[in-house]
Amino acid sequence: MTKPDTQLFMNAGTAIFACGCFWCLEAQFQHLDGVLEIIPGFTGGHVPHPTYEQVCTGTTGHAEACKITFDAGKISYKQLLMAFFEAHDPTQLNRQGNDIGTQYRSALFYLDEEQHAEIEACLELLTAQGVYDRPIVTQVCPATAFYPADDYHKDYYNLHGDNPYCALVVQPKVKKFLRYLGKDFH
Repeated sequence: MTKPDTQLFMNAGTAIFACGCFWCLEAQFQHLDGVLEIIPGFTGGHVPHPTYEQVCTGTTGHAEACKITFDAGKISYKQLLMAFFEAHDPTQLNRQGNDIGTQYRSALFYLDEEQHAEIEACLELLTAQGVYDRPIVTQVCPATAFYPADDYHKDYYNLHGDNPYCALVVQPKVKKFLRYLGKDFH
């Protein structure tokens, strides 16, 4: 995914999501029409400018996350939220599959009260509809400092798809997500 000139988009918005490995989230959300840029990184913790190795220890308080710039004229924040809940299992506490630890938690980091209200409405809807057999454990937090990961994490799946983790974990998640996109996800 090449970096766009986001100044060309008058309706550019930003979302910060965490739902397990940021390689998975980036690989899934690249398929959404209207997503302009995805930056993998870390947020929600207490260590300034953490490294990937530090975050992997689970002691920084940070989650692997993606900062997503989107064209609100093509895709809404609500649509991104629905895609977020489809992209992972929001009922797993501090893990996604075999990725275990607080750095892999499900979390939504809102940038303003409008996003906060949309998150709460989405959670209420999913709960009322009984979409999940277990309670949703996604954290809802105000956005704090976001620290981009090192460049080698950017577009990782597309550049390293033959990596065993990508083949065994990322690829199945992307395939499932693409089936979801085949439906009307509005």
